[in-house]
Amino acid sequence: MIRTLYDWTIRLAEHPRALSALGVVSFVESSFFPIPPDVLMIPMIIARPSRAWFIAAIALVTSVLGGLFGYFIGAVLFDSVGQPILEFYGKTEAGAVFAERFNEYGGWAVLIAGVTPFPFKVITIVSGWTGLSLPVFIISAIIARGLRFFIVAGLLWQFGPPIRDFIERRLGIVFSLGMALLIGGFAAVKYL
Repeated sequence: MIRTLYDWTIRLAEHPRALSALGVVSFVESSFFPIPPDVLMIPMIIARPSRAWFIAAIALVTSVLGGLFGYFIGAVLFDSVGQPILEFYGKTEAGAVFAERFNEYGGWAVLIAGVTPFPFKVITIVSGWTGLSLPVFIISAIIARGLRFFIVAGLLWQFGPPIRDFIERRLGIVFSLGMALLIGGFAAVKYL
């Protein structure tokens, strides 16, 4: 089953509309969707390493735009949309205490969440909710998401064939590790 899913993902990565799909996933992941764009970006770069930088740029631009939408959710739609999203991630009670101190270190929070597996959408919504300076938010998001996507792209561009070979030979281990990281990210949100 994992092999079938992997093959399907590689075929999707080679599809003419793959960049559009990546853009949509990257946008919604930054504002409310739980699945990171790496799920599409990594196989796209493995399938076509020559487009690594372009693929990373698409992910960066759409992720920052999605982050701005998350900021909007927090600033304008917090009660109707943002609050339920934070409840889903188990962050409502901590949110009130967090909001008081957030703006002091908000730029760093955006940077850290943008690079790590911590769900970026939580920080984008809280940034809008607490009124973090919009220029600080935008600059931090560009730096963080740029680092995340371009480092991944650079590694895959440089070491793509051996990485693809490793993934294909040890698909079960790679899948298990990926799931552990995804679940770990959600656990970190719940307990941090």
